[in-house]
Amino acid sequence: MKLHFVASPAPDAQAALTMMRRRHADAGADAAEVIVALGGDGFMLQTLHSFLTSKKPIYGMNLGSVGFLMNEYREDDLEERLAAAESAQLHPLRMRAESRHGTTEALAFNEVSLLRQTRQAAKIRILVDEKIRISELICDGILVSTPAGSTAYNLSAHGPILPIDADLLALTPISAFRPRRWRGALLPHRARVRFELLEAEKRPVSAVADDLEVRDITAVDVAEDRSISMTMLFDAGHSLDERILAEQFVD
Repeated sequence: MKLHFVASPAPDAQAALTMMRRRHADAGADAAEVIVALGGDGFMLQTLHSFLTSKKPIYGMNLGSVGFLMNEYREDDLEERLAAAESAQLHPLRMRAESRHGTTEALAFNEVSLLRQTRQAAKIRILVDEKIRISELICDGILVSTPAGSTAYNLSAHGPILPIDADLLALTPISAFRPRRWRGALLPHRARVRFELLEAEKRPVSAVADDLEVRDITAVDVAEDRSISMTMLFDAGHSLDERILAEQFVD
């Protein structure tokens, strides 16, 4: 199996990269059949974006903090683990953010989040499929999450955990003040979400797609892009679907 190794700049990950290249031939990015990413969840997201055009499957080994999207780091039996690995297909969200500085498009495999930039709460109008659902949400922010991202920022904001094969998106407010009891919504994956910023100059808000931030936004459109599919590989018995299920029964 032809492999290509990439690693985060962290010292532990760089040391692991050196070790892995001593034990396994690195075929290079173009010739590789599988990309092996050494780092944490943040580096996995970077790797997914880096190999979008090649669409090569990615197998992550955890050398970061949480490592939810990664496999256990072990130097031995790598080819056997890869041969038995289970796959998960990910489709990103496409964000189109309008700001006072222009328009920016970006992809997000975890979530698109809107966050207030100053001490003042954001005021946001929410439209789903061109119909106003909330005319004014007063909050610290709001996010749209994929199933893969539902255990990340979405879960911290008390959003629902979604099975990886669910055709759903999570729409989750962050510290909502009004409507006070609104906890968010589950949306079909085909839903087109638009956020319009009210009093945008007085209450500036940024939009973040994975690790790309756009500041001073006036409106944001978010929809899943099913034309893009990336494959992640997980050790047998430790699939992403199993991890998402197990996360709901943590003590």
